[in-house]
Amino acid sequence: MTGRNARRVRRGFWTALLTLLGLVAVACAKNAPQDTLAPVGPVAEQADNLFRPVFWIATVIFVLVEGMLVYAVWRFRRRSDADAPKQIHGNTRLEIFWTILPAVLLAGIGVPTVVTIFDVAERPVGNVVNVKVTGHQWWWEYEYMDVKLPDGSGNLKTANELVIPTGRWVNLDVTSADVIHSFWVPKLAGKQDAIPGTTNFIKMQAPAPGVYEGQCAEYCALSHANMLLRVIAHPPAEFDAWVNRQVRPAVRPSQGVVDRFVNTCFACHTLRGIESGGGATIGPDLTHFASRGRFAGSVLELTAENLAAWLDNPDALKPLADHPRGPTMPDYGLTREEIDAMVAYLMSLE
Repeated sequence: MTGRNARRVRRGFWTALLTLLGLVAVACAKNAPQDTLAPVGPVAEQADNLFRPVFWIATVIFVLVEGMLVYAVWRFRRRSDADAPKQIHGNTRLEIFWTILPAVLLAGIGVPTVVTIFDVAERPVGNVVNVKVTGHQWWWEYEYMDVKLPDGSGNLKTANELVIPTGRWVNLDVTSADVIHSFWVPKLAGKQDAIPGTTNFIKMQAPAPGVYEGQCAEYCALSHANMLLRVIAHPPAEFDAWVNRQVRPAVRPSQGVVDRFVNTCFACHTLRGIESGGGATIGPDLTHFASRGRFAGSVLELTAENLAAWLDNPDALKPLADHPRGPTMPDYGLTREEIDAMVAYLMSLE
């Protein structure tokens, strides 16, 4: 090997090694909120229990096959122009072996896979929470089908943060209002596509209180990466108290704020209990907006500063301009005084 070739080999080796180390480094995380390998809910655990043995079986097969291939390439390589490979015309025992073994392995993997698929697809019955999930560009809407509003106007609706009780199954009927999205909370369940005109099903259960991060897993235009979500699990008593608070009408604002809402927000948003503030479904229901920890598709922490910046120039914080109907959160050119008044009111909607 010439000096130039040797340098190329060494350079290639170090490049490959550094690339591998970089991939390993970025895969390490002390606290990964969307780590599929650290399941919490029973559905996610079922998927994990299926994945791990299949992964190790595939790893063993890969190592054996690739090892035998490398050995054969090295051991039986051509050493001179006069070499000719030894001709082998079949080995019945070997052919039977490598036909039966893969069939057994596939059966061992296929049977538990099919059983798990049917089990995960089966709806739980009894004391369950039924929620309709609707994907929008770019936020999530949750309609609690078993929670009726006191005024008879429909069911309880919230956005971006799905609140559930611990220890109870949650049935999620998933659909979309515009394009294809994908509902995904890795620690609690798998992915489920949200398709316009179609309703798909997924179930989940949180065994312990906590916040479980998720996101849209299907590219849905410019702000796809900013279409996040959170599942917040409370003990049953706290969940019931949360429901009782959520069904109440919104706090009534001053007349000046109402006028500004009528001219801007009420075209897309709902404030239950406020005149001219009901029925709009383009944007999230704002009735108890301040009870959520995040907003704008669960991208921004709910603080007065973030909310003021959002009302001042929403597209600067979350690109929204490529929606088919135009910007989903337009810049209305609010004055500083109007922004401050609206922020103060929105932060009171607990």
